[in-house]
Amino acid sequence: MKKDLLKLLDLSKADIVKILDTADQMKYNQKHSLTHQYLAGKTLAMIFEKNSTRTRVSFETGMFQLGGHALFLSGKESQIGRGEPIEDTARVLSRYCDGIMIRTFGQEEVEKLAQYASIPVINGLTDFAHPCQVLADLMTIREHKSRLEGLKLCYIGDGNNMANSLIVGGLKVGMDVSAACPEGFDPDPQVLDFARSVTGSTFTLCRDPKEAAADADVLVTDVWASMGQEGEAAQRRAVFEGVYQINGELLKLAHPGCMVQHCLPAHRGEEITAEVFEAHAGEIFDEAENRLHAQKAVLYLLMGEGK
Repeated sequence: MKKDLLKLLDLSKADIVKILDTADQMKYNQKHSLTHQYLAGKTLAMIFEKNSTRTRVSFETGMFQLGGHALFLSGKESQIGRGEPIEDTARVLSRYCDGIMIRTFGQEEVEKLAQYASIPVINGLTDFAHPCQVLADLMTIREHKSRLEGLKLCYIGDGNNMANSLIVGGLKVGMDVSAACPEGFDPDPQVLDFARSVTGSTFTLCRDPKEAAADADVLVTDVWASMGQEGEAAQRRAVFEGVYQINGELLKLAHPGCMVQHCLPAHRGEEITAEVFEAHAGEIFDEAENRLHAQKAVLYLLMGEGK
């Protein structure tokens, strides 16, 4: 049966751990110049309806390193951008390629693509979820902390796709999760319903970042206005500014040795101070690098011998 990566809500703890363990092995292989052509002769179609640096480069590089090939399809330059139904695109690409990665706006578009495709579909980002990024985040946290279970993950900022996926991913691997979001900017109701149903780990949603950050082992944030929300930037800044920021004062409330993560790009002086960003740049760019290794693991498990 075909497998996809559409959102972390679809995965079990065992699924996530398997991806992380495979990602660790992929990283070890690269650091020790151990090349394995797991995807030799295979092609990944990459559909981009949103701009990208890390997603495009990491998927394209990952396919090359695994012996395969990646095709870049921009929404503006392909028929999908001229109104071709997503179900038709799914069926055509299924006859040419071995997998599809899509970076777009609506989660429903990714779900429909997977419904009609006969090859694996990977969500490279939607307004609802960013599963590949959060797999890299969890990989990085485990590298630095040697575990995930029992740690406290705190998210500060807009209840966007990153918040949604961090809450789900963190809770599924046994972390306690807190989130501080302004009123009217909460995570998706589907995610909150899931979080309230979890047993064994705790979830807290509040308005006060200081309350959320207390005793945190990991602090995470994201931009106040995501792609497609540029027209709301000034309005959002008025709501978030001066409160929803990772800064030195907030770090003092966290657990000693607290990590900081940011999916990038970062707006220094807004959601995170320049001082905190630079002090934790090693962790943040480990996180960025791990996009490559985590996605290679996903590609291998969905398209290679691990399927």
